[in-house]
Formats: sequence, structure tokens, C-alpha cells
Amino acid sequence: MISVTSKTLQDLEFHTILQTISERCNTDLGKQKALEITPFKEAESLLPVLNQTSEYLASFTNNNAIPNHGFEAITKELQLLNIEDSYLDVASFHKISGLTATAITLLQFLEKFKEYYPALHSKSSQLNIVKAIIKHIEEIFDKYGEVKDNASPDLLNIRRNIQLLRGKINQSFGLALSQYNSAGYLDDIKETVVDNRRVLAVLAMYRKKVKGPILGSSKTGSIVYIEPEATFRYASEFNQLEYEEREEIIRILKLLTNTIRPYREDLASYQEFLSDIDVVAAKAKYANKINAILPQITNEKRLYFREAFHPILYLNNKTKNEVTHPQTIELTNEGRVIVISGPNAGGKTISLKTIGLLQLMLQSGILIPVHERSETFLFDRILTDIGDNQSIENHLSTYSYRLKNMNYFLKKCNDKTLFLIDEFGTGSDPELGGALAETFLEEFYAREAFGIITTHYTNLKILANELPHAINANMMFDEKTLEPLYKLHLGQAGSSFTFEVAQKNGIPYGLINRAKKKIEKSKVRFDQTIATLQKERSKLEKKLIEPLKQAYKRSCAKLHRRSDPEPRLFKC
Repeated sequence: MISVTSKTLQDLEFHTILQTISERCNTDLGKQKALEITPFKEAESLLPVLNQTSEYLASFTNNNAIPNHGFEAITKELQLLNIEDSYLDVASFHKISGLTATAITLLQFLEKFKEYYPALHSKSSQLNIVKAIIKHIEEIFDKYGEVKDNASPDLLNIRRNIQLLRGKINQSFGLALSQYNSAGYLDDIKETVVDNRRVLAVLAMYRKKVKGPILGSSKTGSIVYIEPEATFRYASEFNQLEYEEREEIIRILKLLTNTIRPYREDLASYQEFLSDIDVVAAKAKYANKINAILPQITNEKRLYFREAFHPILYLNNKTKNEVTHPQTIELTNEGRVIVISGPNAGGKTISLKTIGLLQLMLQSGILIPVHERSETFLFDRILTDIGDNQSIENHLSTYSYRLKNMNYFLKKCNDKTLFLIDEFGTGSDPELGGALAETFLEEFYAREAFGIITTHYTNLKILANELPHAINANMMFDEKTLEPLYKLHLGQAGSSFTFEVAQKNGIPYGLINRAKKKIEKSKVRFDQTIATLQKERSKLEKKLIEPLKQAYKRSCAKLHRRSDPEPRLFKC
């Protein structure tokens, strides 16, 4: 069972991921469900969801595209079906019919292509295909969504009478129009419509000459609108028939509602299924956008993210046409704690957040942007302490807050925990804070928890070097320009390049030298040693690796030039 606090979700900007997925949903229910995604409690529930998203992602590139799953929500209709003697209106039945047809089409498709989409088929196989719902609705409504004339014998009879009476109304109006127009009583427009009733446009001076009720007049008062007497008599009868028609339609709708009511659970299942598929599709679209995949999930305690991208940073940089640097990181029982050091603005926090966010996404059923050979296992808990969490409201300083957070870590941390701590130990006196941070790290290590921390503290770098299952790491910098390379290097602590960066930014050498004298020489020497080692490593890489690359290219060129008729078993 995984446990993740709202603080961790906030630290890792998980809601930003959910918002991006939500925007890719087609339905309002899907959008809401996407925003409510949380880490799965059980692996048995998680794995099918991951497989469903992976299958939907694969559908974008095969010839068996998954059918449309859009629908109008019937939440209110489902509520009404629970109420005795209630009935649904015409629009509601139209929505029910559309949703049912969409669901059945998708269910039949997944049954047909179950070999391509086994996880999606497994989900769909739990639902019943109830074609009777559509059949009952089609017996009452035509293709335009109107109640059919033959929906009932009484309705058929009423509508026939309406048609006959409508003919009489038109005939009587036509006779009156001809008569009064010949007499010169009408305005040039002759007729118009008032309250959906045909009326004569009678000149005001002749209003007493025309028999019938006055239904209005023009703004100037020069024209009055009169319904001919004969037409008026027919109109009253027509209104009565229209009332009878409405009452008969209501009776038919009540009968149809009662017919559909037993299928309420099926309809609720269809809506739930389609909204779930909407979220799956949105996650697949998001995965396609960030080049995400489903890595191997193992029972072995190993987190190996190869060429991993921070998804939020990746999309932001993509819009700016900027490069995003991937990171490769590994946590195992033999190296379960990584201490990342190095100068500020080098990418330490992003590297830490990348691992935490990707693991959180994966355990929430979302594919992640990593190399296909990546793998991981499922943690029971993810703990984070990232950023300055000073609380004015609770009168907690940064350090007090972090101590409170560490106390929570101590209560929850075990061998199935992933902890992520940014700038471990900061916020207090460097000596005291560093000592306490060292003690915390020893405790987390003793509990066999997996974790990544970022720090500038020398004692933590030394501790990571001394502990057999801890690893130092650093964010690489160009030794000449002191510009970050945004590459994580495992196996060696990083220098903060404090004085080098200060000098690069124009701080006088005299002041820098005075500063060096104010701190322990051992610390300066230690930091200088690390910096020197980093520079030497870079030089050795250029001296050794580059010649090897060139030699490899020359060997390949020779092989390609050989006129060997036999096909080669390898490729350079």
C-alpha cells in the first residue's frame, strides 16, 4: 500500500501533471476524474490501469484505432431513474440512446480485437451489452429525436386531427385574407405572426370592419393585428388538440421511463466505463506528447530510470525550443542512498524532483518519459522535503518546519520508502544543522530506506563515501566556464565551486582570499580537492574517451570498405 501526503503531491507538482491530462479529456466527467487521480493503494489495481494506458498509446500507431468514446453525461437522468413516478424528457432519452450506442460499439470493438487490447478488453468484459435500451427508445423516437406518430394509437389519432384542423385554419385564413385585401382594409404587408398565430395587418381606420380578436398593433398605431373570426374558432380547437398531444406524449414518456428504469445499473456502468476510457485516452495522449512508456515493474528492489525527463520541464522547454537534458539514475540495495552535491543552479533539485515525480506518476497509473530498458519497483511510501516551507501562519521557521518534517520521516521511514530531501540540513547553524542532518541520514540508512538528498555539507559527502550502500553524485560543470552541464555523475561528490563562482561573478580576489582565511583550512582543502578531481576527470575523459571514439570510427570504416560478399553479423 502506498501512502503519499498532500505535501508530497505539492512538492513534486503532481497537480500540474493532472491538469495537463485533464485538458486532454473529451468529457466533463473525464476531466473531473483526471483531476482526482491519486496513487493506487494496491499493485493489483495499478498494473491493469498502466497496461490499459499502454495499449491505448499503441493504438495511435496500429491499424485498429479505438472508436470514439465521447458522450453526453446522464448523471441527472440516472438520479431521476431512482425516483419513483418520475419521467425523462425527450432530450434525456436522446442522451441515453447516444451513450448506450457508443458504449456498445466500444464493447464490441474490444471483444473483436481482444488480442490487441487484452487489458482494455478485460475491463470491458465486466459490462453487459444491452441492445434492448436502444430498441425501446427507437420504437418511440424517430431519427430526428421526435416522438413518432405511431408511438401510441391515441397520439396517432390526435396528430391526424391536428393535421386536418391545420388545413382548415389555413383555408379560413386564406379566404379572410383574400376578402379583406380586396376590400382595401389591409396594409401592404397584408399579414404577420403574433404569438405564433397568423394575423391580418389591418389599417387602424378599418379595424371595426374586420371581425376577429385584436392581438396587437404596430409601434405607430397605424396597423392593428387581427385574427380572422373563423380562424380564431379553429385556433381554440387547435389549442385543445395540442394540449391533448402534450399530455399523451407525457404519458408515453412515463411508460418509456418505466421500461428503461430496470436498466439503470447498466446505464451507470456504461457512463462509468466511458468516462474511465476518456481518462485512459487522455493519459495516452499525454504519454505520446512526452514520449512516455511503461517501464518494467519488478519485485526486485531496484529503481533504474535511464534517460529520464522531467515531464513539466520537458514540455516547457519544448514550447521554447530549448533542450531538456535527461538524467540516468539507479537505486538498489547495494546503492540505496544517493547524495547529490555541487553548485547551485546546476540541476540538483530538478534531478531529485524528476525521480520522485516519475515514480509518483507511475504508481498513479501514468506512463513516464524514460528509456524502454528502465525498470522500477513499487514503494509503499514516498516522503519529500523540498523547498523553503516557512510557515508564517504557524510561526514556524524554515528549520523548525524541516525538523517537524524529519520527525514525521522517522515515524514512517522503512525499507519500502523512497525519501527525497532537498538541501538537507539547511536553515540552521551549519555546524549543528550538518551534524543533525548526518544523524538523520544514518538513521534512514539503517532502516534500509531508498533515498536521494541534495546538500552542500561536507560531512554528508564524507558520510556517503564511508557508508557501503550509499553513493556520492554530482552535477557536472564546465571546469573553464563554470557553466552547468545538467548531467548527473555518480560515484563522486561535487564541489560547490563557491569561491570560483564568486570570482567569476566579479568579486575581488582580496575579499575571496579573506573569506578563505575565515573558515577551516580542511574544508577549503577538501572542497578544492573535489574540484580538482572533477577537473581531472574531465581532462581524462577528453584524453582517453575521444581517441577511443576515433579509433572505433576508423575500425568501422575499414570494415565497411571490405568487399566481403557475405553479410556481416554486426553493425558499427
